[in-house]
Parts: sequence; C-alpha cells; structure tokens
Amino acid sequence: MAEHTSLEPHSNDLEAHRSAYEGFIKGAVALSLISALVLVALVSFRFGQTLSVVTGFLGLIIGTIAVLIDFRMGSRWFLSLGILVIFGLITAINVS
Repeated sequence: MAEHTSLEPHSNDLEAHRSAYEGFIKGAVALSLISALVLVALVSFRFGQTLSVVTGFLGLIIGTIAVLIDFRMGSRWFLSLGILVIFGLITAINVS
C-alpha cells in the first residue's frame, strides 16, 4: 500500500488543472481551425476552375503556419480566422 506522509492538500493542483485545461482548449481550437482549412482546400481541389491545386496547397500551408503562430503566441486566433476567411472567399470566387 502507498504511504502518505503529508496530510495537507497540494497547493499546486488547481494551477496544474487550469494549465492542462487551457492547453486542451488551445489544442481543440487549433485542430478545429486546421480541419476547416482542410475542408476548404478539399472544396478547392474538387470544384476549383483555375489553379485549384496550387490554391488549395497554398491555402493549407499558409493557414497551417498562421494556426501555429497563433498557437505559440497565445493570441485570440485573429490571424488564423482571417486567413481562413480569405482562403474561403478565394475558393468561393474560384468555384463560381
């Protein structure tokens, strides 16, 4: 059996839980943004009229870099969302 030498509660537990929760939320948002970028790229690959493959891959690469920058900086994901909207608009123009 494990032997417990201290009866006082751990003071760092709340901080560790909070940092784990914030890391989980950041990872979930980053994964969602990358999934949205892949979805827009797939639409570009399938329905794009001109340079669809180039547009799709450039959007994926630039979008993934933007997500990584926002992830590392801890910002409010404005850069990633902006790139996603611009990529979606370019794809929508190319599809129509």
